[in-house]
Amino acid sequence: MFRTALRNVLAHKARLLMTVLAVMLGVAFVSGTLVYTDTLSTAFRNSSQKSYDDIDVALNPQASDTVPGVQPENPRLDAKLLDTVRRAPGAAFATGIVNGPTGIADKSGKLIGQGGSGSNYFPGKDGKDARYPMKEGAAPTRGDQFALDQDTAEKGGYHVGDTVRMSVDGPVREQKLTGIFTTGGGQGMSGGSLALFDTKTAQKLLGVPGGFSEIDVKAAPGTSQAALKQSVGKALPRDSGTLTTGKELADDQAEGNKTSMDTMRTALLAFAGVSLFVGIFIIANTFTMLISQRTKELALLRAVGASRRQVTRSVLLEALVVGTIAGASGMVAGIGIGAVLRTLGGNDGAALPDGPLQVTATTVLVSLGVGIAVTVLSAWLPGRRAAKIPPVAAMNSVHAAATTKSLVVRNTIGALFAGAGTAAVLVAISLDDGKNTSRYMMGLGGMLLLVGVFVLTPLLSRPLIALGGPVLRGFGISGLLARQNALRNPRRTAATASALMIGLTLITGMTVIAKGVETGINNVAASSLKADYSIAMSSEGQPLPSTAEKQVKGAAGVSAVSPMRKDMVRVGAGAGAGSKGASMVVGVDGKTFGSLGNLDFTKGSLGSLHGDRVVVDSGTARDHGLKTGSRFPVTFPDGKKADLTVSGVYNGNQMFDGIILDKDTLASHQKRTTTQQLLVSMDGGATDAHKNELVKALGKNPALTVSDKQDIADAVSKLFTILLNMLYGLLGMAVVVAVLGVVNTLAMSVFERSQEIGMLRAIGLDRLGIKRMVRLESLIISLFGGVLGIGLGVFLGWAVGKLIEGGLPTYELVLPWGELAVFLGLAGLVGVLAALWPALRAARLNMLEAIKAE
Repeated sequence: MFRTALRNVLAHKARLLMTVLAVMLGVAFVSGTLVYTDTLSTAFRNSSQKSYDDIDVALNPQASDTVPGVQPENPRLDAKLLDTVRRAPGAAFATGIVNGPTGIADKSGKLIGQGGSGSNYFPGKDGKDARYPMKEGAAPTRGDQFALDQDTAEKGGYHVGDTVRMSVDGPVREQKLTGIFTTGGGQGMSGGSLALFDTKTAQKLLGVPGGFSEIDVKAAPGTSQAALKQSVGKALPRDSGTLTTGKELADDQAEGNKTSMDTMRTALLAFAGVSLFVGIFIIANTFTMLISQRTKELALLRAVGASRRQVTRSVLLEALVVGTIAGASGMVAGIGIGAVLRTLGGNDGAALPDGPLQVTATTVLVSLGVGIAVTVLSAWLPGRRAAKIPPVAAMNSVHAAATTKSLVVRNTIGALFAGAGTAAVLVAISLDDGKNTSRYMMGLGGMLLLVGVFVLTPLLSRPLIALGGPVLRGFGISGLLARQNALRNPRRTAATASALMIGLTLITGMTVIAKGVETGINNVAASSLKADYSIAMSSEGQPLPSTAEKQVKGAAGVSAVSPMRKDMVRVGAGAGAGSKGASMVVGVDGKTFGSLGNLDFTKGSLGSLHGDRVVVDSGTARDHGLKTGSRFPVTFPDGKKADLTVSGVYNGNQMFDGIILDKDTLASHQKRTTTQQLLVSMDGGATDAHKNELVKALGKNPALTVSDKQDIADAVSKLFTILLNMLYGLLGMAVVVAVLGVVNTLAMSVFERSQEIGMLRAIGLDRLGIKRMVRLESLIISLFGGVLGIGLGVFLGWAVGKLIEGGLPTYELVLPWGELAVFLGLAGLVGVLAALWPALRAARLNMLEAIKAE
C-alpha cells in the first residue's frame, strides 16, 4: 500500500502541485513570521545587552504617577549626588546623563525621522565618551556646537562644519556640527535622531540646569552589579532615587521587546491560519478528484483483499508525502519572506538592529508539522469516503449521488450553526458590560456564522446561481451548460466558492469597519473643535516649547488661544500618593476654552470655568458617583488637597477627556507647567495664509505641527489606511490560494465530463464554445463565493461597528460601494484567470478519445 501511495503521487504530479502550492503558501507565511519575529527578538535582545554593557548600576529619579505627554515632577539628580555615587565603594566611574526631546531639521526645514532626542557627551578620564565613538570630527565643547548620529547625518545630508537648525525647548536654534558619531548600543533604535551637546549646554537646553536625568555607574574590577547596587544605595541619602542593575535594565527592555514581538507574531500567524484554512478546501477537493479518477482502482484493491483501513491509509500516505514536500518548501520560502519583511521593516523610518536571520529548530518543526497536519487532516475525509464505497458499486459508478438523508443532516447542522452564530453576534451587540465578554461573544458568533454558511453553501448555491440564469442565456448553449455544470456537484462547487468567500468576508468586514472608524474620527474633529488649529509636537507625547504659547498669541490674526496641560490627581477623601482613584486633569484657559472646544454635555454646562469649578467626562463621573453640583475632594501633584465643584458632565472622546479645569488652578499645584497642545482660533477661520502665519510665528520649528480639523482627521485615518493596506496584502495570500482551488475544481469538472465534452464537440460545439462554457462556469462559482463573502463581511462589519460605538460614539456605518464593487470584480477576475488552463485543456480534448473514455 505504501508503494501504491508513492506511485499515485508520481502519477498525478500536476494535480498535486496545486495542493503543494496551496499548503506551501500558508506554511511559508507561518515560517516567515517565526523567522522574522525570532530575528528581531534576538537582535533587540543582543542590542539591549550591548547598550547596557557599560552600565552596572543606574540611578533614576523616584517614579511618580503620570500620563502620556506629561513630564513627572521628579526630584532632580544633581552634581552632589553624582559625586556621592562616584565615591561609593566599588564604583570605578559614574556618568551623569541628560536626556530630552530634540528635533533635527533637514536642509529644507522638515523634521528628520519620527522625532528625536538630545543628550550630553560625558567624557571620561581619557577625554572620550565610550558610548558615542566619533566617526568624524570631534565632540562638542561649546554652547553653539553639537554632534549628530551617523544615520541622521546621512538622511539630512550633513557634514562636519555644517550649521544645522534644530528644535529643543524654546526658539529654533542653529548649532554648528562638530562631530558625527556611531551608536554602539540601543541608541537611536526608534528611527529618531540623537543629538549630543556638552554637559552644561545639555542641562540648559533640556530643562535640567545643574542636574541629570540619570546617573550610570561602572563597577570596579571584581565588584558584582548586586554588590555595587548595595554599596551605592548605602552611600546615597534616603529617597534619592531608584537603583537598578544593568542586567535588570537589559532584562526589562528585552521583556518589553519580547511582548511586542509576541503580539506581532500572534497577529501574523492569525492571517497565516486564514490561508491554511482556505487551503483545506483545496486539499480536500484535490484528493476527492484523485479518488474519483481512481474509483475502479480502489474498488479492485478492495476486491482483491485490501481492507477499508488500508485504502484510507493509502490516501493518508499520499497526503503525508505531499504535506512533507509542502512543509519543507514552505519553510525555505518562509526564510526568504522573513528576510524580505526585515528589509521592509527597516525602510519605514525605524532603525532596526542588525543581526543574522534566526532559523530555529522550533521554526523547522512547526513548518513541517503544520504542512503535514493540514494536508493529512484535509485528506482524511476523502480517504474515508473512498474506503466506504462497496467494490461492486464503485466498479459500476453508482456511488456518486449524495443521499437525501445526508443532505438533510448537512442542512440542519448548517442552519443550527448559522442561527447560533447570528444569535451570538446580536447578543454581543446588546452587551455593554465594559469588559471583553462582548468581544469574545462577537468572535465566537462570527466563527459559528461562517461555519454555518459554509455548511449551507450547497443549499444556497442553487437559488443564488439561478439568479444569473437570465444573463447566462445571453451566451447561448455555452451559458446554459455552464449553469448546469456549476450545479451538477453542489458540494464541490460550494467548497470552492467557500475558499474565496472566507477571504472576501474578512477583507469586506475590515474595509467596512475602517471606513466607519475614519468617518467617526472625522466627526470627532468636526464636532469637538470650534478652534481653527491645533498645535502639538510631531513626536507624540512630548510637551511644547515653553515659548510656544507666547509666540502664537503674538501672531497676526489670532483671536483666541487656550493651552491644554495634562496631569494626574487623586480623587476621593483621604486620597494619597499610594491610593486608588487616579484621574487625569486637563488645564485650559477658562476664559477662551468655550470658544475653542465643543463638549457634548449630558448634564449641566461649561459655565464659568475658573477657581474650583470643573467639568468631568461621563466615565469619571460614573466611577466616582459625581453629578452636576457635586463637590468632591482631590489631591494635586504637590500633595495638597482641595475640593472641586462639578459644573457639567460631558461625553469624553479622543479630543477631550478627564477632569477639565482652569489652567491657573492647576498651575498653582505644579512645580513645572508643560503644555501638550494649543488650541487656536483665527479671524476669518482656517486659511493657508493663517497657517503659514502660525508656522512663521513659531519660528518654522521643524518639531511642531500646525493642524486644522481635516489634518487631525487625516493623521488618525492614515494609521487605519496603513493597517488596512497591510491586511489587504496579508489576506491577498488567501485569495491566491482560492484561485488554486477554482483551478482544481474546474480541472476535476473537465475530467469528469470528458465524454460529455467529446459528445458536445461531435454534435457541433466548437472549441471556442467549450472554452466559453468552462470560463462561464468558473465565473459563476467565483461570483457566487464573492456575493456570499461580501454579504457576510458587511453584516459582520456592521456588528463590530456596534461594539466600536461604545468607545467611539461618532462611529458611523459607511458602506464603501466603490470598494465593494472592486471586491466583486476581483472575484470575477479570479474566476476568469483560474479558468485559463482548464478551458484550454477542455478545448484540446480529442473528441473521439474523449467519447470512448471510461
